[in-house]
Amino acid sequence: MHQLIEERGLEETSVSVETALALYRDIVRTRRFDERAIALQRRGWMSGYPPYRGQEGSQVGAAHALEDDDWVVPTYRSNALQIAHGVPMSDIFLFRRGHPEFTSGHDLRVFPQAVPIATQIPHAAGLGMARNATDGEEAVLCYFGDGATSEGDFHEGLNFAGVFDAPVVFFCENNDWAISLPRERQTASATIAQKAEAYGFNGMQVDGNDPLAVLEATRRGLEHAREGEPVLIESLTYRQGAHTTSDDPSRYRDEREVLPDWRTADPLERYEAFLREEGLLDDALVESIREDTEAELEAAVETAEETPPPEPTDVFDPVYDEPTSRLETQRAWLEGLLTDHDVQDLEH
Repeated sequence: MHQLIEERGLEETSVSVETALALYRDIVRTRRFDERAIALQRRGWMSGYPPYRGQEGSQVGAAHALEDDDWVVPTYRSNALQIAHGVPMSDIFLFRRGHPEFTSGHDLRVFPQAVPIATQIPHAAGLGMARNATDGEEAVLCYFGDGATSEGDFHEGLNFAGVFDAPVVFFCENNDWAISLPRERQTASATIAQKAEAYGFNGMQVDGNDPLAVLEATRRGLEHAREGEPVLIESLTYRQGAHTTSDDPSRYRDEREVLPDWRTADPLERYEAFLREEGLLDDALVESIREDTEAELEAAVETAEETPPPEPTDVFDPVYDEPTSRLETQRAWLEGLLTDHDVQDLEH
């Protein structure tokens, strides 16, 4: 397993001081986003939300390995990855309030979040195959949790990628739980990384709470992918909170003592301590980053609140380029329903 923080100083890695501090800044930003999102959801400001506290090091490290032209195929819990890659916080807030996913119109190569488990994995393989057909040079980073490896889509996506040399890094964020199901009830394999061997390519494990190690491992994986060699990365991390805001993990989970300390360590505290030991971080810089983050968050919330709510019929617009007769029938039914009832009554 690839680890850096406890084993080497920064000068012994391939990571620059500038990048090391950028990683810290994004871990702080995404931690505060997660905290604010939970608070907002609890007061009914937006719909259900999947917390990722404890997984920021894994997601931010991977985001910083990407090139501008690379594709990101996310899952519903990879908000930290998207924010660190450049997706505005307001876009994610608005998405949770019923708007299209990328309201800002950014030009990042980021697919919509996949909520059904593992459905994005075959999409990523197909995207990589399309890149080969067009002689592109970009790679694809596909994100999913350990629960997704129990789905048939996982097998199909990795099998296609292996057969057709798709330039994809399959990034499994293993937080040890698929909702309430522990990893050992999902697979008898010693690791998830070793599953790559069945599909004809390499797998690796990385300490997911070590953002430097994740950055290096993902960079290496993307380099191989660009050469037509898919890679499966298993990032060992830990979900500190609930699966979603409707979940109560205390009903099924109390196993911190059986996992290694690095696995359950808080990635923000761990990385901040490392940077202080390296002499790269002091109280003044920490406070400056926190102040900037709060200002960014306030602006994102303000943008979301000032954006008019979507119309119920907007849901039909992005389904097809030219609506089908069935879709038009459904739209007419909803428009008739809205005419007969007050929209607020329907919402309640």
